Amino acid sequence: MTAIKHALQRDIFTPNDERLLSIVNVCKAGKKKKNCFLCATVTTERPVQVKVVKVKKSDKGDFYKRQIAWALRDLAVVDAKDAIKENPEFDLHFEKIYKWVASSTAEKNAFISCIWKLNQRYLRKKIDFVNVSSQLLEELPKVTEESVPSGENQSVTGGDEEVVDEYQELNAREEQDIEIMMEGCEYAISNAEAFAEKLSRELQVLDGANIQSIMASEKQVNILMKLLDEALKEVDQIELKLSSYEEMLQSVKEQMDQISESNHLIHLSNTNNVKLLSEIEFLVNHMDLAKGHIKALQEGDLASSRGIEACTNAADALLQCMNVALRPGHDMLLAVKQQQQRFSDLRELFARRLASHLNNVFVQQGHDQSSTLAQHSVELTLPNHHPFHRDLLRYAKLMEWLKSTDYGKYEGLTKNYMDYLSRLYEREIKDFFEVAKIKMTGTTKESKKFATLPRKESAVKQETESLHGSSGKLTGSTSSLNKLSVQSSGNRRSQSSSLLDMGNMSASDLDVADRTKFDKIFEQVLSELEPLCLAEQDFISKFFKLQQHQSIPGTMVWLIVYFACYNFIYLVCFLNRKDMIRQMMIKIFRCIEPELNNLIALGDKIDSFNSLYMLVKMSHHVWTAQNVDPASFLSTTLGNVLVTVKRNFDKCISNQIRQMEEVKISKKSKVGILPFVAEFEEFAGLAESIFKNAERRGDLDKAYTKLIRGVFVNVEKVANESQKTPRDVVMMENFHHIFATLSRLKISCLEAEKKDAKQKYTDHLQSYVIYSLGQPLEKLNHFFDGVEARVAQGIREEEVSYQLAFNKQELRKVIKEYPGKEVKKGLDNLYKKVDKHLCEEENLLQVVWHSMQDEFIRQYKHFEGLIARCYPGSGVTMEFTIQDILDYCSSIAQSH
Repeated sequence: MTAIKHALQRDIFTPNDERLLSIVNVCKAGKKKKNCFLCATVTTERPVQVKVVKVKKSDKGDFYKRQIAWALRDLAVVDAKDAIKENPEFDLHFEKIYKWVASSTAEKNAFISCIWKLNQRYLRKKIDFVNVSSQLLEELPKVTEESVPSGENQSVTGGDEEVVDEYQELNAREEQDIEIMMEGCEYAISNAEAFAEKLSRELQVLDGANIQSIMASEKQVNILMKLLDEALKEVDQIELKLSSYEEMLQSVKEQMDQISESNHLIHLSNTNNVKLLSEIEFLVNHMDLAKGHIKALQEGDLASSRGIEACTNAADALLQCMNVALRPGHDMLLAVKQQQQRFSDLRELFARRLASHLNNVFVQQGHDQSSTLAQHSVELTLPNHHPFHRDLLRYAKLMEWLKSTDYGKYEGLTKNYMDYLSRLYEREIKDFFEVAKIKMTGTTKESKKFATLPRKESAVKQETESLHGSSGKLTGSTSSLNKLSVQSSGNRRSQSSSLLDMGNMSASDLDVADRTKFDKIFEQVLSELEPLCLAEQDFISKFFKLQQHQSIPGTMVWLIVYFACYNFIYLVCFLNRKDMIRQMMIKIFRCIEPELNNLIALGDKIDSFNSLYMLVKMSHHVWTAQNVDPASFLSTTLGNVLVTVKRNFDKCISNQIRQMEEVKISKKSKVGILPFVAEFEEFAGLAESIFKNAERRGDLDKAYTKLIRGVFVNVEKVANESQKTPRDVVMMENFHHIFATLSRLKISCLEAEKKDAKQKYTDHLQSYVIYSLGQPLEKLNHFFDGVEARVAQGIREEEVSYQLAFNKQELRKVIKEYPGKEVKKGLDNLYKKVDKHLCEEENLLQVVWHSMQDEFIRQYKHFEGLIARCYPGSGVTMEFTIQDILDYCSSIAQSH
């Protein structure tokens, strides 16, 4: 262990200016034994710092390294585990507990003893030693010379304990004096004994001089003692005089005490009187209600503006008196109790008067409002409730007072208002929607409901005649829609029932006027409902004082939030104002949503295309309402109705696609432009005009995609089933029409379909031209087919004329069979055939004829090329030229 100490001191602690005082070999308790050393060290520089250092061997085992160090002042407890039995385990309590097992009990005891001594000498804070033998803390362990490294100060861990305990360091002045003395003696360092003897002699001389000085001052001491005795006598005389003076003042003191006590009682009485006056003034000022206010609460006129104002002021004053914060003890006074009871009686009396009067106002205003229904019954307008709201808003402050003082009556008034107004609005709104339905249908079937209303016969007759104005526009049944047939090549309006017929509407020019009329009526309905709902909502908010959050039981919505702050829990509750307003609006206007749904169903029944108008109008109004208040009654109701409108719109699109699939064509007449193709053009034109700058453009684009896909599929289906008209003609004409429609309307979401329609039109035009033209010079075609076959077999082109079947004579025979007259006759027959296939409506005859002319010229040039290559120098030519072909085609087209 000595060698380890020397090595640790040399390698680890000396470079850090530290001295190693004690060491113990340990390992952690409860783990694999990885030995290390705990070292107790002190610094060589002042101030002295005491540390416990953990040292372990490196992984290679060739040197030691410092792992961790703790300041001794951070050590709280040293636990030796057992003070009686020998036990190598011990704990050191720093910021956490470290459990150690020493290699021997002797090393553990020596280390703990060293810690104890360092604590006693250097630390003010004493370490708690637990389960440590008292003998170990009282006696210093005997350490041999081998236990301390050579050349080191051994006064800490070994030697005489008294030396360690009694040693005192010299201060700076003492050190300076010693240095001066040593400088005055030449042998102070070389002969310490002689220097010490000299100092001893000088000390004896100084002691003798000191004693002589004391003996010489004895006379002065005696004189000082006499002076002190005389001073004591003078003090005794002064005390006697002070005692006499105190006896003389004793009587004056008693009198002054009596006066002081009397003054205290007077001051206390005055203070009590001031406090009593303050309390009386407080009660009088805060709990005294003026007679005028009492009279207003008992008899005030609630019908006039001046009376309402007086009652409002009186109610506010009463509320202030009742809500005054009484001081401790006030509630025990009889007068206060009587005044509070009087206030309660006044509050109850005025609350009954106010509730009764407002109920009467509700009934009276309702009767007055009913009288105005007659003038609105034949007009598409809703009665104006502004005068009703204006009159009731005069009571708004009183309603707020009633809400805070008697919530039961306030809630009763709220229910009565909702019950009455719901019936009034239901009657008005139903009548309003009946008029709207009559104007939409143009019938007077529903007008019988208005017969009981007081109107002049002339007004009723005039309104009825105006409603009959468009009654002739409704026609037919939906049975004609299930079987669409293609008629002769007349006007396409007469070909079949159009897609616009799906709502029982005729395909006449009156459709546009009817739809425009419906659009205006529907917009007027929404425009009338919106201000009505907003005005009522604003009135409810102001009249029933729902602008502010109130913690009122019954109809409130509780939100409990706990805040933990300094061990306090706060309960926060508030009334959701918007929810209360919405619930009241739902009860008052409970008939709006059903009536709107019925009106939408009627519009859809009249004409399914009305769903386009309704979708745009309803979307706009929903968007407007959400911008104002997304959670309002109007926004929610219109949003629900918008779902129904969107469903009808989707149904309309689905019905159109189904009608396309059910179309049937006539076997005896040519097809021409299919009905659903023509009507898709009208649908798209109508939709583009309706949805211009609309919010729901995305819905229309989706519908376009579905419709155009159905049109493409069903055009091909009809073309495949066509017997009278060639398939290519059906495809060519209809896709040409689709392409023209999409090009004119410029629908951005159908750009791909437009390109596809153009491609299909071009492909089928080319296919029809090739198929219809065929081989007008049939024998000549067969002849040159044989020539090309010989060339393909390997015969050179200039040697073909040597073949017996394809010599010059055979070529001239074939050419003579096709003079110009015969060619013109064949082209004329081809023109008539094409004319029979194509319809006049699409006007593609000249386009097709021009394409056939180009194809024929191409064949002609091909034949001339073969003659020039295979029969060079023969002089053989066709009996007609390209110019002749152009003349033939031009004359045929003009003649027809």
